[in-house]
Amino acid sequence: MAAAAAASSAKTLTLFKALAAVGRSFSSDASGSVQTALIKQLRERTGAPIKDVKALLMQCGWDSAAFTELRRKGLAAANKKASRVAAEGLISVALNQKCAAIVEINSETDFVARNDLFQKLAISIAKSALAAEVFVGAPCQPDVINLQSLEALRVDLEHPKLQGEVSVHDAVAEVAAITGENVKLRRAFCMSTATGLVSSYLHTSPFPGLARIAGLLTLEVEGGCPEEQSLILKETGSNLAMHLVAARPLFLSKDHVTSEALNLERDILKSQALTTGKPQSVVDKMVEGRLRKYVEEIAFLEQKFVVDDSKTVKGILDAVSKNLQKTVTIGKFFRMEVGEGIEREHKDFAAEVAAQAS
Repeated sequence: MAAAAAASSAKTLTLFKALAAVGRSFSSDASGSVQTALIKQLRERTGAPIKDVKALLMQCGWDSAAFTELRRKGLAAANKKASRVAAEGLISVALNQKCAAIVEINSETDFVARNDLFQKLAISIAKSALAAEVFVGAPCQPDVINLQSLEALRVDLEHPKLQGEVSVHDAVAEVAAITGENVKLRRAFCMSTATGLVSSYLHTSPFPGLARIAGLLTLEVEGGCPEEQSLILKETGSNLAMHLVAARPLFLSKDHVTSEALNLERDILKSQALTTGKPQSVVDKMVEGRLRKYVEEIAFLEQKFVVDDSKTVKGILDAVSKNLQKTVTIGKFFRMEVGEGIEREHKDFAAEVAAQAS
């Protein structure tokens, strides 16, 4: 990690050494502008407070060693923050027509997620993930990218605060040190198709390829997808990916709904129906009717299309298949939302203020 970070900092260190040499060769009055330039350069490079930057430069005799010391302190502080909850952040998607990668990287606050350095990090990791080959797949689900393999890949953020090629692991650590927050690469997936195309939809997107919620799916075409038919497929795929984000399907079709999910919902519906005081035969009919509606709500193909509820997703695929004179199906689908499944820390600010006042 130190070697990679040192390589990325070569330009900055060279400038520091040159400025520091000039600063030490003049009187304190004459070198004031050089010292100001050193403070400015180190502040921009590390993101550290001006007070800390100036104090360390003075401590190091206005030498370039201050840069190394600041980085060391920043990385040490980042390691101490690794246990703090990081439930904000961004999802980044990189794709071509046949393959897509989706990555979630977390921060502690939305403020850091809006930082251009953090956004560069997310985009760079997604592009690296798209090239990753270590993954394991499952029916109707995306391929899971091995995080250790992904962290070993090289990235170049091309950002003033982090220049040069480093590993994904080191880039995440550097951004954590610069932003002062716990930054984590949480998960990464890859989705591909051999006979169709991959479609995506990004919701609440601050920049192309970034979002807080994303949907990915593959449209598979019987016999492959000729170029002249790809436009229709792209439009259909984008619409269905948007539907995926909005409707949150859990299973591809009613046949894919697991018995565990059905039994759990049946028990809940039965408990609710029994409170009506109606006969058991009526309760059973109520439960089965509501269970059918539940399946229609969680099975992708059975869902009513969010743009036009007179159609179902299956109906849309049937219409496209008829138009292309080829069977078009959904192969895999995946919906990802920032922070889902992470237990967030809920603070009682009123209690904190009261405690400080007492």
